[in-house]
Amino acid sequence: MKTWDAIVIGAGIIGLSLAIELNKQGLRALLVEKGEPGREASWAAGGMLVDFPPETPLALRELATASAGMYPEYARELEDQSGLKIDLRSIGTLVLTRVADGQNPTGIQANALPQPLAELEPALSDDHTRYLPALFAKERCVDPRDLTAAAITGARHRGIDFSSGDRVIAVETVNGKASGVRTNKTRFGAGLVVNCAGAWAGQIAPHSFPTRPVKGQMLCVVMPEKEMLRHVVRAPDVYLIPRSDGRMLIGATVEEAGFDKRTMPETIQKLREAALDLVPKLAEARFLSAWAGLRPGTPDGLPILGATATPGYFVATGHFRDGILLAPVTARVMGQMMTGQTPQFDLSKFWAGRFAD
Repeated sequence: MKTWDAIVIGAGIIGLSLAIELNKQGLRALLVEKGEPGREASWAAGGMLVDFPPETPLALRELATASAGMYPEYARELEDQSGLKIDLRSIGTLVLTRVADGQNPTGIQANALPQPLAELEPALSDDHTRYLPALFAKERCVDPRDLTAAAITGARHRGIDFSSGDRVIAVETVNGKASGVRTNKTRFGAGLVVNCAGAWAGQIAPHSFPTRPVKGQMLCVVMPEKEMLRHVVRAPDVYLIPRSDGRMLIGATVEEAGFDKRTMPETIQKLREAALDLVPKLAEARFLSAWAGLRPGTPDGLPILGATATPGYFVATGHFRDGILLAPVTARVMGQMMTGQTPQFDLSKFWAGRFAD
């Protein structure tokens, strides 16, 4: 039976990035994915790269800031490896608040606008008094589908193996140490295994991690003018993410709905109405698609990163809304840990054993 140095369970952006990192460290890696690589939470994400959003606990600030700073180099490397273009934009974000709120409800680190709101984004509703004070955040955004496509192609160019349509049932052991994985179809052998299965991570024996799916619905339209909106716009009820090719993403809900990935017409309509309230000209936009993704949540809102109680078995999951943002730094620190190096950041807050009874 063919064996590898490391098996990565889950081929979302976290698993893909970590497999590439392990390959750079000289390890032969296999990615095992229950479905199609890159088609779960990574495919469904918006791609805002804010380094300290309100949804992210304070304990994640150091990792989030470091990962946001890594993004230009990370994206360039994936482009070089794959030959594909990644839409990484650095125009920034307009954070719209309401006078009644008395504060910035998004909690994003932001500054006063460099120009009047009407000059920065003329397509915004004329009723600007509803959105004062508006703030400016220097965050980037990336198209996650570009990113995952480049990571998949780059991984294959590096000689990383893939097994798609293989659902991992258990991590197997020999003499108490990880020896590979058992899937619904076969077995694969490796002395290192890392669980990057997102919302499904807790379903793999022998350890049960308390990850859960948190549903997010969103839609995509084609703007009537390619650069009708240039900045990402965050408002209390909706966010708008323009892409360089003239598409716009409108999102997103946060729902406890189990593994249900259906979109609900009334929910999509509410998101569209909230977007129209911000940018009336979106009434002329052409609808492209709507979808739902399942973010991997945890009880304390922090990811699960590090070694498990089984030697050779590691976990990197539970990134919730920050999987795209945290992919570069997760790959780096987990790659360091799995190859016997000291991670450059303290991961003790994210230890899997914190949930043990």
